[in-house]
Amino acid sequence: MMDQNLLAYLEGYLTKKRKTLFKKVLEDRTRHFTVVLEDIFQPHNASAVVRTCDIFGIQDVHAIENKYNNKISRHVAKGSQKWLSYNRYRNDGDNTTSCLASLKDKGYQIIATTPHNDSCVLQDFDVTKKSAFVFGVEAEGVSETVMENADGFLKIPMVGFTESLNISVAAAIILQEVTSKLRNSEVDWKLSDEEKQMLYFNWVKTTIKNVDKIEAYYYQNLKNIE
Repeated sequence: MMDQNLLAYLEGYLTKKRKTLFKKVLEDRTRHFTVVLEDIFQPHNASAVVRTCDIFGIQDVHAIENKYNNKISRHVAKGSQKWLSYNRYRNDGDNTTSCLASLKDKGYQIIATTPHNDSCVLQDFDVTKKSAFVFGVEAEGVSETVMENADGFLKIPMVGFTESLNISVAAAIILQEVTSKLRNSEVDWKLSDEEKQMLYFNWVKTTIKNVDKIEAYYYQNLKNIE
């Protein structure tokens, strides 16, 4: 249970402008779509995708680490990683299965991004269903496990000689298209009030320096006075 009195106390460390910005951004956040990064070992690519998720309002990112550790470059991500819910799957060698099973349990359809023959063209994608977009490394693409467990395939139309896009570019194109359609649809895509409140509380704590010491001081000296 979130301590509302603690939140009110911590809000005193923030400017009105910062608090207003947090609430404004939360109104555009969604969990209707989520992004999965499978064994992305280049920090600049993973970081660029994280930054793209923040820009287009995707709250959750899932990183599967079977062979490689997923690292975020602060220089590329521009701090966006602080505002997202970042989930890492790295307990065993079959983290892809664990991640996909968890997402399906939450009601997501698994969409593999691949120039597969049966792929849906981006412009025709149905945005009404909760979807997890899985991105793999540029040369190899998503794994066979993803292909076998996917509920659908998605591709970006290409008319040049090159047959693939950099993962960060592909993610930006896809997320811009699907989120634009989503926001113009009748789908209830926004976060619940409870989700907004929890994220707001986390963001407040994230933005305050030495917040652990401030929180400890509050509980030791102020809580019983209120």
